[in-house]
Amino acid sequence: MVDYAVPSRRALLKSAALSTAGLVASPALGKLPAGPSWSGDPFSLGVAAGAPSLDGFVLWTRLAPDPLAAGSAGGMHGPSQPIAYEIATDDSMHHIVQHGAALAEAEFGYSVHKQVHGLRPGRPYWYRFTSGRAQSTIGRAMTLPEHGADKLRFAFFSCSHYEYGYFSPYRHAAEENPDFGIFLGDYIYEYADKRRPTVRTHSGGKECVTLAEYRARYTQYRLDPNLRFLHATTPSLATWDDHEVQNDYADKWGEDFQDPKAFLERRAAAYQTFYEFMPVKPVFSRPHGPNMRLYDRYDFGDLMRVDMIDGRQYRSREACYGDPAKKEGHGGGGHQETPAACLELLDASRSMIGLAQEKWLFEGLATSKAKWNLIANDVLMARLHQKNPAGEDAFWTDDWDGYPASRTRLMLHIAASKPSNPVVITGDIHSFWANDLKVDFDDPKSPTIASELVGTSITSYGPPYELFNTFLPNNPHVKFFDSRKRGYVMVDLTRERLSARYQVVSDITDPNASLSTLASFVVEDGKPGPVAA
Repeated sequence: MVDYAVPSRRALLKSAALSTAGLVASPALGKLPAGPSWSGDPFSLGVAAGAPSLDGFVLWTRLAPDPLAAGSAGGMHGPSQPIAYEIATDDSMHHIVQHGAALAEAEFGYSVHKQVHGLRPGRPYWYRFTSGRAQSTIGRAMTLPEHGADKLRFAFFSCSHYEYGYFSPYRHAAEENPDFGIFLGDYIYEYADKRRPTVRTHSGGKECVTLAEYRARYTQYRLDPNLRFLHATTPSLATWDDHEVQNDYADKWGEDFQDPKAFLERRAAAYQTFYEFMPVKPVFSRPHGPNMRLYDRYDFGDLMRVDMIDGRQYRSREACYGDPAKKEGHGGGGHQETPAACLELLDASRSMIGLAQEKWLFEGLATSKAKWNLIANDVLMARLHQKNPAGEDAFWTDDWDGYPASRTRLMLHIAASKPSNPVVITGDIHSFWANDLKVDFDDPKSPTIASELVGTSITSYGPPYELFNTFLPNNPHVKFFDSRKRGYVMVDLTRERLSARYQVVSDITDPNASLSTLASFVVEDGKPGPVAA
């Protein structure tokens, strides 16, 4: 972890307040166009940084002077809007080292993805945007370190359903001053829950399908002060899971037997909105219809490599999908199957991440020189033996259990190529887990070759605790499970060990919820498998 100051919550809120008071541009910006005269705060959705490199990063904001305006363009109209940015070496923005122009692109909802270069490696920077007399809050970014880095702190998050509670875990994570955060999916939820008690209400009260509806949903999430605070203080990496589009989708297949052509139109709207609201690379990840390259690799010197994988866009259709013509069966939604009832389940040609991404991941693991090799993954990778109603060992089709040949290929590759300290971090399942990863999960004596750490949800309901506990005797590779608490995972990394704290909040329905540590695990260098600390 790099020991630099982070702007306090009070300082960030003060900065946000000043932005609506009509601050003039900093002298460092030089002579710029006068810009529009804003009636509201154009930076109402905050700022964010991500996609770091040795000499820079991506800076994000989205102009939205009237964020809840009908049509979800944030009150904006007309052509793309130039704005200014500044980068400093201090959180007071006194020592400006770079400034220039960025473009809020009308085509992408007036979002800004400014790719910055020319900075020093391995240190934090602070930044802000200016448009006319309005100024954004100050945010923090980080460049990747060169070889020789010896410690890092990062957090990982998943499954933040706005309706179920407040985003206090984001605030607590930011206050722990991580170097960066990783979003593992379900950053938003596309549906509105009408079955369970809710604390807050989703905008529109319905499931998102169109571009305007997805934009409105992301806007609602980004107006949450805890999420804005996290993004301003903590640079991030991000992948997605299913709820950024639709529950349990796989490639072009939705969960409700929707025509694939129509579903891809929906996916295009959802992917564009993800791009508009996240600090991802402007060329690399720019969406093209329903396609958007998200999987990517980041080297934190020779201390850690992070492979961000995409487990939705390229996966094979879920096994034993049913009959789309008759709309009979399971649809794309996850379900339990046995190999005897579902021969497709064991088909070696099926892949969780697509064969092209498999090749990319395998090559990266085989050539990595990093001490630690992290795979940022959306759904549970370890085998979970559970019984179907007939008492037979079944496979849940929506996670890696539904793609056993694909998982075996990955495990065999890790065993053969022997990357240093492979660790998988996972979201999706709304519960904490600590798992040994093996080539053969049916043989307890099979050697452990990697570790999996699974984080609980920010707010989403967990799976039944008592029921899942009954599965554990048949899953000796599972070292820990708890679905009763909401929170995140905070990781401290050195060359000798990875230390993970499972952080939980007292009550997700309380906006002032307190923080505690539920459990801690350590992975020692050269010793795969998490051990209770």
